[in-house]
Amino acid sequence: MNLQQILSIIIFLAVIVAIMSERVHRAVAAISGAVILLLCHLLTVDKAVGYIDFNTIGVLIGMMLFVAVVKNSGIFEYIAIKSAKIAKGNPWRIMVMFFLITAVLSGFLDNVTTVLLIGPMTLAITRILKVDPVPFMIGEILASNIGGTATLIGDPPNIMIGSAAHLSFTDFFANTGVAVIFIIIATLLCFRVIYGRKMTVAADAMQAVMQLDEQKAIKDRPLMMKSIVMVVLIALAFIFHDALGVESATIALAGAAVMLLLGRQDAEETILGVEWSTILFFTGLFVVVGGLVETGVIKLLGNALLSATGGHPMVTMLVILWLSALFSAILDNIPFVATLIPLILTMQQGGMDVTPLWWALSLGACLGGNGTLIGASANVVLSGISAKDGHPITFMQFLRVSFPLMILSIVISTIFLAIKY
Repeated sequence: MNLQQILSIIIFLAVIVAIMSERVHRAVAAISGAVILLLCHLLTVDKAVGYIDFNTIGVLIGMMLFVAVVKNSGIFEYIAIKSAKIAKGNPWRIMVMFFLITAVLSGFLDNVTTVLLIGPMTLAITRILKVDPVPFMIGEILASNIGGTATLIGDPPNIMIGSAAHLSFTDFFANTGVAVIFIIIATLLCFRVIYGRKMTVAADAMQAVMQLDEQKAIKDRPLMMKSIVMVVLIALAFIFHDALGVESATIALAGAAVMLLLGRQDAEETILGVEWSTILFFTGLFVVVGGLVETGVIKLLGNALLSATGGHPMVTMLVILWLSALFSAILDNIPFVATLIPLILTMQQGGMDVTPLWWALSLGACLGGNGTLIGASANVVLSGISAKDGHPITFMQFLRVSFPLMILSIVISTIFLAIKY
């Protein structure tokens, strides 16, 4: 390896260590790494900008703006209360309903946004039922990562993969979405064994839930109606974006623009609702990984992986699936995916059919986040909400339930991919 390759690796590893240590904010670490690459003349500004995936950035900004407007209608609180009443106050049924709602919402919204909306409502309802909210919270953490795996826009790694591989919303739904259905069924069956039979509450507590008025949760009815229409239109646009010839980012940004115009919410407040630190993190990270591509490190890694697996597509697919899952359980899955994307593209340039590898990377990276309490941002956020309410979720408490279920989900993914490819 030459000096440029060694320098790009050192900078990349320094950024990853800084992110893992949490002593430096991940956005600061990524931007600093990008700047050092420029100062070392490993990249020019023009080349650095060329490595930024603006489609991914556009989808993230668009969906964050959209949710920032929609949440002011009270629609999410309405859904939570209505679901609890449909379950007739039965704690096990409520757990299942909230699990499914979290999974579905995570397929269309950012996982962190989903748990920020669902978490407080879960605590409110479990407080009325006088039951421990921790099992509900653990279920919702798992559901957010499982549901996010199913769609193009459900989890940042999928947005990145879809953009790099030119995969559509329907491509994801027909592949990762099918696997997710089986994973949800298996996870709920396990939860029934672990928690279901222990959930008993007094009749008066169940009645108290039935007396909740979901209509009072609606803060702005006209905005809610506009939100419902726009959610349907955006979902349809994502599904048919190939036929429409429109990029995912264009759809997300168009949906956000329409909601900003029709919603008539405070523009400054809405724009501040975007997680700009996350956007800066992605921007810097794309440049840092671009440094590895530019210096030829990714090509070397691709050749090494092909040599290790003998170039066998099935073996390579399973190695990527399991490595992605295990690494994503302890590391932020975004840097890992950002590194593997150019690696897979290099294999594609060598004539290999990499379609199965994209799905292996998506399933492994997204589902691997369920391995530990620090495996995904949604895990940290929801456990924090629970702790603030006086119901802490310890690392080991979560690990005992989550890690075996994460392994189960990867086994199901292995079977699914092996049968399909």
